[in-house]
Amino acid sequence: MIAINNLTFEIGARALYDEANWHIKPGEKIGLIGANGTGKTTLLKIIVGDYKPISGTVSMAKDLTMGYLNQDLLSYSSDKNIVHVAMEAFERQNQLHDEIENLLKKLETDYSEDLLNKLSDKQHEFELLDGYNIEYKAHEILAGLGFSEADCQRKLSTFSGGWRMRVMLAKILLQAPDILLLDEPTNHLDLPSIQWLEDYLKSFEGAIIIVSHDRWFLDKVINRTVESRKGKLTVYSGNYSFYLEEKELRSEIQRGEFKNQQAKIRQEERLIERFRAKASKAKMAQSRIKMLDKMERVDDVDDDNPEVNFSFKFSKQSGRHVVTLEHITKKYPAIDILDDAEAIIEKGDKIALIGANGKGKSTLLRIVAGADSDYKGTAQTGHNVTQTFFAQHQLESLHLENQILQELQSFAPKHTDTELRSILGSFLFTGDDVFRKIKVLSGGEKSRVALAKALTADANFLVLDEPTNHLDMASVNILIQALQQYEGTVIVVSHDRYFLDNVANKIWFIEDQKIKQYPGTYQEYDEWNDKRKLEPKAAPAPQPKKEEKKPEPVKQPSDNKAQQLKKLNQDLAKLEELVAVLEKEVKSLEAQLADNDTYNNADKLQQLTDAYQLKKLEMREQQARWEALAEQIMEMEG
Repeated sequence: MIAINNLTFEIGARALYDEANWHIKPGEKIGLIGANGTGKTTLLKIIVGDYKPISGTVSMAKDLTMGYLNQDLLSYSSDKNIVHVAMEAFERQNQLHDEIENLLKKLETDYSEDLLNKLSDKQHEFELLDGYNIEYKAHEILAGLGFSEADCQRKLSTFSGGWRMRVMLAKILLQAPDILLLDEPTNHLDLPSIQWLEDYLKSFEGAIIIVSHDRWFLDKVINRTVESRKGKLTVYSGNYSFYLEEKELRSEIQRGEFKNQQAKIRQEERLIERFRAKASKAKMAQSRIKMLDKMERVDDVDDDNPEVNFSFKFSKQSGRHVVTLEHITKKYPAIDILDDAEAIIEKGDKIALIGANGKGKSTLLRIVAGADSDYKGTAQTGHNVTQTFFAQHQLESLHLENQILQELQSFAPKHTDTELRSILGSFLFTGDDVFRKIKVLSGGEKSRVALAKALTADANFLVLDEPTNHLDMASVNILIQALQQYEGTVIVVSHDRYFLDNVANKIWFIEDQKIKQYPGTYQEYDEWNDKRKLEPKAAPAPQPKKEEKKPEPVKQPSDNKAQQLKKLNQDLAKLEELVAVLEKEVKSLEAQLADNDTYNNADKLQQLTDAYQLKKLEMREQQARWEALAEQIMEMEG
């Protein structure tokens, strides 16, 4: 179908591809992967002919049709409605439609047999090309990508860039080409649209090449993985998960070959050193030196999966109830978002807030973060809650004249430069990159700096709106590891399902203008939701029981109030220190219980188990005292 042979392509003095080879076969569904900067988008542009290689060939049949979705299409605009724009995919059908209309007009005055025959031929071809159904097909695909019937009559120019990109995707899908080249197709889609696109692409009969950082999407769609790395293209005959397993296996083999070769080289070098001084053995030594020079060296395996080497720090533990939402009603002129909705975020929750665009996820997130006050009801933040809110508009708060490292130094002075550079390295700013000024960064780079800042905040509650945008897979994995070891509370909106499944322990979704909760991982929620769609009357997701309100604490005389508060806060601080010590002791005992050696000594195991149970009970008792005291202080302060 397409043959890439000995492809070499350079940008400046850097070779993106160096004699790379790849053969694309009909019907293959391929994920083109690799770190940022390895040339994935460039390769797509080479295939479609936008770029010319320095050497090598890209061969394909002359009549091969290609549909290419790329981020450059964001700038496309039109004053035609989106159905008309999508239907531009049917070039021949549209041409026939116009010709038929002209012939019908002529037939009003000219009844010649020649015109009737032409009309009949055109109508026959139009019917063979399914021309009478093209508008229906356009509506169907636009609906799948999230457009309502009312939207279909709006001009393309009235939509934002992300929604215009959806129309461009619809147009390309309607073309039904022999091969689809899709560069980050899920970037501007919400979860329902991503799931629709997955189903569409799985049934697509042509070949597909997808560049995407959404590994869940890749696993659902592709049956081949091609890695762009060090100027070469390596093919793996399976989806992304298969690629990870197979690559680890190949790496293990390569490590073994490298170690064996290094041992052989050391042995030869010792022999050469021994023989070199003896005249009778000099010829043999020279022969072995030449053999070593000619030896094709096996490279050691690079570590492509760096582990997180920074940790979140916050100085205060929050109370049990981080945010309490009661009787929340939020409306816009055209849509009701929430109606008398209630929910509680508890300490340690890691909540994924999911749903279609336009259903109120970002609105609810702003209410939780205290960034939206235009609603009815109450959103109460709990005791000792310190929050940081990451959203795309946070880019505006960056100081343009600062260097990247300076921006983090001024925001997080408690962190060392080594820690800050480690965080920045996780988000693709390495070496001298950290000295670049904010003002010269792209929008995606600024977004990564803003996220790095959020992770350095002294916050026990993180509110994150699309934190994985502009991150490659390695950086998403770093963020996952960081959030997994974070001991505070998180609520996050993201369309990256792999990220959500590895971070969240609760799922929130808005349904019937209420906040519904599924107490589990995203994978578990997804399976439950699939069953619910098949069985509409299936039981709803289990919801947490609403706690009974505790009796009001006895109010103290007003003249004594300041003194009482001071004493209570002192007691609270002491309890907080005690709880922190007990938590460390419990963790220490857990670590000892997890040690395999412990299970070889029955007496030691029993002693540790008893100590662990007692210490855990003591910790819970002190935590309960802390909670009660914190609530009493909040009541007095209120």
